[in-house]
Amino acid sequence: MADTQMERAGKFIRGMKIAGECLPAEDLARAAWPQAVGRRIAAHTRPVAFHESRLVVEVEDLVWQSQLRTMSGQILARLKEIAGGDCVRVIEFRLGVPRRMPQRAGEARATRDEADGIEDPVLRRLYKASRRRSAG
Repeated sequence: MADTQMERAGKFIRGMKIAGECLPAEDLARAAWPQAVGRRIAAHTRPVAFHESRLVVEVEDLVWQSQLRTMSGQILARLKEIAGGDCVRVIEFRLGVPRRMPQRAGEARATRDEADGIEDPVLRRLYKASRRRSAG
């Protein structure tokens, strides 16, 4: 949902002639990112920082990092076209921290006691008592 909002913001900013005067360069670069790289790439990347005209973008893995480094000139040109001016002069692609998807809580599994495999009830009871004594 946030991506579509950012895409709309990027389109809006592109249409503005005074965008650089109204917005900080970081906000301008972040808003223009999805529009500059497209939906597919934007789904695998995330702008995380901006400092002195350097946009730091988090990527999923080494393959994306390598591919985007080779495309950085094209991406910079597209950012300049969308955001205007030289708000971004360098793009740094960093590996992101792997994120785990939410998982459903599994059914509580009862731990099986190995003593339950002993068929003789007297031996089973002796085994459990001996185990308790040795555990301390």
